[in-house]
Amino acid sequence: MVLYEDTWRLHILDQHDEIEAHLDAVLHAVRVPEHREQDPLPHREQFYKQHVGPSRWFVTVVSFEEQPARIVTAFGYRQPPSGWTP
Repeated sequence: MVLYEDTWRLHILDQHDEIEAHLDAVLHAVRVPEHREQDPLPHREQFYKQHVGPSRWFVTVVSFEEQPARIVTAFGYRQPPSGWTP
């Protein structure tokens, strides 16, 4: 799984500048997620991690359309994911 520099700078930080200091959280959510679920877009999955980043939950979205799979966005999320069961 990869995170391209242009995705980080030109997409993720342009839309979610509050996570600039949380690159480690982006990667940690993928490595050790507490919850995973399908993204609304095809061939994507959301990886959730609690208590990292700028919000209660941190979400990293990965696209599996190409190989290697790539991180396409990341953002903070206040509510637990829809399928979350502790």
